[in-house]
Amino acid sequence: MAPKDTFFRSSDMSLTQLYIANEIGREVVSALGELGQVQFRDLNPDTNAFQRTFTKEIRRLDNVERQLRYFHSQMNKAGIPMRSSSEFSDTLAAPLASEIDELAERSESLEQRIASLKDSYETLKKREVELTEWRWVLREAGGFFDRAHSHTEEIRQSFDNDEAPLLHDVEQQPHRGQNGEAHGQQSFLEMNIGFVAGVIPRDRIGAFERILWRTLRGNLYMNQSEIPEAIIDPTTNEESHKNVFVIFAHGKNIIAKIRKIAESLGASPYSVDENSELRRDQIHEVNTRLGDVGNVLRNTKNTLDAELTQIARSLAAWMVIVRKEKAVYDTLNKFSYDQARKTLIAEAWCPTNSLPLIKSTLQDVNDRAGLSVPTIVNQIKTNKTPPTYMRTNKFTEAFQTIVNAYGIPKYSEVNPGLYTIVTFPFLFAVMFGDFGHGALMFMCAAAMIFWERKLQKTKLDELTYMAFYGRYIMLMMGLFSMYTGLIYNDIFSKSFTIFSSQWKWPENIRPGQTVEASLKGDYRFPFGIDWNWHEAENSLLFSNSLKMKMSILLGWSHMTYALCLQYVNARHFKSRVDIIGNFLPGMIFFQSIFGYLVLTIIYKWSVDWDAKGQSPPGLLNMLIFMFLSPGTVEEQLYPGQASVQVILLLLAVVQVPIMLLFKPFYLRWEHNRARAHGYRGLGEQSRVSALDDDGGMDGGLGRDSMVSEGEGGGVAMIAQDLGEEEHEEFDFSEIMIHQVIHTIEFCLNCISHTASYLRLWALSLAHQQLSIVLWSMTLGGAFEQESPTLRVIMIVVTFYMWFTLTIAILCVMEGTSAMLHSLRLHWVEAMSKHFMGEGIPFAPFSFKTLLEEDPVD
Repeated sequence: MAPKDTFFRSSDMSLTQLYIANEIGREVVSALGELGQVQFRDLNPDTNAFQRTFTKEIRRLDNVERQLRYFHSQMNKAGIPMRSSSEFSDTLAAPLASEIDELAERSESLEQRIASLKDSYETLKKREVELTEWRWVLREAGGFFDRAHSHTEEIRQSFDNDEAPLLHDVEQQPHRGQNGEAHGQQSFLEMNIGFVAGVIPRDRIGAFERILWRTLRGNLYMNQSEIPEAIIDPTTNEESHKNVFVIFAHGKNIIAKIRKIAESLGASPYSVDENSELRRDQIHEVNTRLGDVGNVLRNTKNTLDAELTQIARSLAAWMVIVRKEKAVYDTLNKFSYDQARKTLIAEAWCPTNSLPLIKSTLQDVNDRAGLSVPTIVNQIKTNKTPPTYMRTNKFTEAFQTIVNAYGIPKYSEVNPGLYTIVTFPFLFAVMFGDFGHGALMFMCAAAMIFWERKLQKTKLDELTYMAFYGRYIMLMMGLFSMYTGLIYNDIFSKSFTIFSSQWKWPENIRPGQTVEASLKGDYRFPFGIDWNWHEAENSLLFSNSLKMKMSILLGWSHMTYALCLQYVNARHFKSRVDIIGNFLPGMIFFQSIFGYLVLTIIYKWSVDWDAKGQSPPGLLNMLIFMFLSPGTVEEQLYPGQASVQVILLLLAVVQVPIMLLFKPFYLRWEHNRARAHGYRGLGEQSRVSALDDDGGMDGGLGRDSMVSEGEGGGVAMIAQDLGEEEHEEFDFSEIMIHQVIHTIEFCLNCISHTASYLRLWALSLAHQQLSIVLWSMTLGGAFEQESPTLRVIMIVVTFYMWFTLTIAILCVMEGTSAMLHSLRLHWVEAMSKHFMGEGIPFAPFSFKTLLEEDPVD
């Protein structure tokens, strides 16, 4: 029986071999994907993707997925929302193969219909744009022609004059003859003057003018006007501003050249008749066409939207089904196929405690298929290191993520995530300790937990999702911060006065007089720091001393606990050499120096120095001179202090060569003894065998045809050699170098890591002082106003400033800073004492994980 899965160690894993009938291979893999407890091994590592068994099915599903993405993109363009995939969670069972074929055929026909409607819509839209532009050209150019006909003589003169400007202003009073009739009734054709009219993008009009000027040397007349409405491009769906232009020139060649220049700059020429009657007929014809095109366009758009709306009801479900089906065939490509038995052979890692559930699931699939041949599950004995699988729930998942970000725990080693649940939020709270700020954080986390299901279905931005993912961490951090806030007697920089103070001030105090408080007999403040310390001038000195020593105590306890887990790991892996060569000397070294420092701190707190008539000695100087001048004590803390410190120092020094030499030389002695007795060396070749229940192996089988006897009594062929044992050649020099580095790092880190915990004191002090400054700069000043009216106004105004800055700076920024420092204390200071972090993550075939990593919505 496998041990029960706990959060203390990774789950016990088994390498299994599955024999699956070819007819139900897809259904079996789909059922295991829903279960999410099996990690399949690739039995065809040398086969490329195009030569695998189910490549044809995957390519067909790729095409279906492309069609579904096409539908999704068209829905986004049309602004049609897709039904959420969460609404289909209870109905998305594994589809039959015939249903997949039906979905492929349906998506093919729908794609053709949607593409046809889309092309028709775009063609009609393009035609509508052309007719709209033509109408503007007829409308604007008509005015040009009317004005031009009124003074054709001036236009003729402008062409005869080489010095005429490019854009000559012809909008002058019309010339009249002797009979009072206006000139210009002569047609442009009779004057041998041609023209080009059209529409050009407004941002290119300047370049158009310059090119025409340099090309035709000013032998043209051009007029233009802006179209007030923006023209929407049907291909890009972007707005563009355009101008109508009319260019008059002499000669067909010049007119042809102008037309080519205009087309090269993206202009659209349109035909315009110079006769006003014919122009009116053209405008009437264009308006009629626009009306007809608009009606057809609306009908096409409504039909297209109706089709997309119908697709939107089921698109999310289709995408989920296709994605699952692709994953199933990708997994099936990892299997080996036994041609003789028509059987698929798979090898997979799974939690041992999940084997009964896996077998019952496979039995259900067999029963539904009505097959008489069961799916066989065999456990294979192997010396391969299994992947690490930590069973988590929604509360422990985020804490485990913190550990996994540093390193995956090695298989069956102690999981740091267990104590991180308590120590991470507590060390955060030591730095963030304020009852008010902790209460705000607690309420925010509690709100996210209360509306958890609703938020899970909502698409959140990246920062909000990070906060939601760590909602239980925030809940614990807020709860612990409220506790430490009570200890510090601090709420929004103010103090609780529930209990009476243990200090009393002298009476009849004169203004400006410095006084000292005295104790009230035997009465002591029952919980936390006395609120009178917040009003004292030497409160900073008191809190500095208290929090500095408290941070050393917390750091020592945290690292000692982590160091003890090194023994737990060594005992679990039956590595006596690590216990004797690493754990014991390391623990003695650490406690001889810093454990002694902690004891002196506690002893110094417990002594009434005023009663002894002695000032308390400085512990920092004591620790320094313990190394610089052993046996010499300037300020004695307790009797016999010098002798005790010399003994502890010698004890710590002796541990260094033990840590340095014991493990390498012991391993070399053990290796030489094993070689002398003829045992296989650590680096020698060995085959991985699948032993039967009695531990025997059929010696007549070759390397790639080893067998194991399964539960059903049948003989199971191993599809692939599992590889060599995970041992390396014994190299004494490499082990010695590794141990030297470990010893030096441990000794130096004992000092640096202990000092690193002083950040608990520094950030706690910074948070408290920043809270005091914020209060005094905002609400504190408002309460000091003498005028009642002004005081109310200032309180209302400054409250919003105080609350906003409290959330933004003290809760968000300071909270993030304290969280990162707490994270560092776990990753570097604590986990380095015992954590190997060399595990292989368990990556099961799971539809849930697949859809979470790449959501459909």
